[in-house]
Parts: sequence; C-alpha cells; structure tokens
Amino acid sequence: MANTRQAKKRVRQSENSRKHNTTLRSLYRTALKKVVNAVAASNKTAAAESYKAAVPVVDRMVSKGIIHKNKAARHKSRLSLRIKNMV
Repeated sequence: MANTRQAKKRVRQSENSRKHNTTLRSLYRTALKKVVNAVAASNKTAAAESYKAAVPVVDRMVSKGIIHKNKAARHKSRLSLRIKNMV
C-alpha cells in the first residue's frame, strides 16, 4: 500500500487514468467491430461508411496514446483490404 502522500495521490491518478483509458479503448474496439460486422454481413456500403467513421476514432486513439501508430496503421490497412476484397 502507498505510504506517502504523493504515492497515495499517484494511486488515485492511476485509477482515474485506467478508467478513462478503458472507456476510450472500448470506443475504439466498438468502431472496429462495426466495420468487421458489416463486412461479415456482405454489406459493402455499410462497411465503407463504418470504415470512414472508424478511421478518425483510430487516429484519435493514437494521438491520446491508447494504441501505437503502427497498430493503428495495421488495423486501417487490413480493414480497407477486407472492404476492397468484398464480392
């Protein structure tokens, strides 16, 4: 357990940060799932629209430090490839 005042404050800050980051990570994952579900349903227009909505969310998570920029690029690339390869 934290003994000093600054250590106790750091514990409080870490907990608040963890909760905030969890919310942001959930938003990020939901945006990706919408694209994946639209692709699975073979709905190209819905997939394209949900992809357009997901890209800014992914980029925002990079700027906030929730995910790494290479991970964001990988997800965007793979999702766009799945949309392009839809029949």
